[in-house]
Amino acid sequence: MVQTKFHMAHLTASEMREAVARAPVILLPLGSFEDQGPHMPMGDYLLADVMAEKIARKSAQTGHEVYVAPVLPFGGADYFGYMPGGIALSQTTLQAVLRDMLESLLRHGLTRLIILNGHGGNSTMIHDVTRSLWLRDQVIIPSFYLWRVAAGFLPQIIGAERAAQSGGHGANPLTSIGMHLLPDLVREDRIPEHKADKTAWGLKVSDFGTLDLDGALISVPLEGGCTASEGVGRGNPQLCSAETGARLTEKLVETGVRLVEHVVRQDQKNTI
Repeated sequence: MVQTKFHMAHLTASEMREAVARAPVILLPLGSFEDQGPHMPMGDYLLADVMAEKIARKSAQTGHEVYVAPVLPFGGADYFGYMPGGIALSQTTLQAVLRDMLESLLRHGLTRLIILNGHGGNSTMIHDVTRSLWLRDQVIIPSFYLWRVAAGFLPQIIGAERAAQSGGHGANPLTSIGMHLLPDLVREDRIPEHKADKTAWGLKVSDFGTLDLDGALISVPLEGGCTASEGVGRGNPQLCSAETGARLTEKLVETGVRLVEHVVRQDQKNTI
């Protein structure tokens, strides 16, 4: 079979029934709708969705049938409630939504599932949901946190020093990947100047929710409107580039394809 459709939403009901009988892999992209800096589209879920399609298409070339579920565009509320127009779900609501999504698929024997996470505020919630399903059904649903994995690739692509300077919310890796995958939506003319020494509550900012007290990191209940500069964290977005984004995208797709292959192998072992 030559696969020509990769999004579940594009399949007819009869095509979906036929596909389910072949036990395909289903990718569930999750993202957020929040402040990613004055230069980046707020819908960073778009990048998770594009990445999922690239992984599905590349996997098809290796003989695996993979479909992308409708992207969940709203992330778990954490540091970005200050942003006008931003939409986030409470962790409790998001947990219930993800569980319902997964159980809708598991009900019909679709156990080859992979979550492609594009938002840090989703991570704990994803673990709680997938762990409870594993304890109940012994089904392992892995989560591939795209941008954390991409950040791990940065030093080998652009060097350790530049990676350290450019890594962070509103900068690398998301801005570079956005420049590559969604160039028409990135406003390079609005990339802000880097502000290295940010302070809040009289202390130096370490991250969105942590401050530096003489070398000790203290968690504080502040939002990014207090600890970030126009939605940009500690990284310098001026060091991002479409070239870096292209190389990161290639590495992420390769990793995604390997994960698809591993999920299929493990599932086959369990059914033999």
